Amino acid sequence: MKIAITSDIHNNETNLKKVLRYLEDEKIEMIICCGDLASLEIMDFLNDNFSGTIHYTFGNADYDDLRDLESQKKYKNTFIYKDFGETTISSSPARKEEKKIAFVHFPNVAKKLASTGKYDFVFYGHTHKPWEEKIDNCKMLNPGTLAGEIYPPTFAVWETENDKFKLIRIDNLN
Repeated sequence: MKIAITSDIHNNETNLKKVLRYLEDEKIEMIICCGDLASLEIMDFLNDNFSGTIHYTFGNADYDDLRDLESQKKYKNTFIYKDFGETTISSSPARKEEKKIAFVHFPNVAKKLASTGKYDFVFYGHTHKPWEEKIDNCKMLNPGTLAGEIYPPTFAVWETENDKFKLIRIDNLN
């Protein structure tokens, strides 16, 4: 399975359209979004144009109309997590191996989650800078900013069968 990891969309519908075309072409069926979609309008656009499962945790730049969903567990095809999310991903059906992941917007919270030893991977956003590091046996990854603010626009794709991550430059997509 391939999973897209995004963050810091900041209402950039143009880049989001490019990413969604890529996900469709690559048959990616899940998105983990580490915050800062910004508005309910972008949440609706994402849900209306991606049929797979979305896991979303809030960031600091999410508007009140989106924050109104904080008390809900699910909105359309999006699972919603207020402070941070966690889930288990089957990495390989043949090996029946599962990976425990967490995702959050803020890097300081990501480091605390990674330090617990509870997770194989922790994904985060906020800094807009693509980054990867290891804390004990936990890999932390920031996919960068889909909006392209401060740094070029990027997102990551995780191939769960071999735990390989690929950083995708959005400005190289059609």
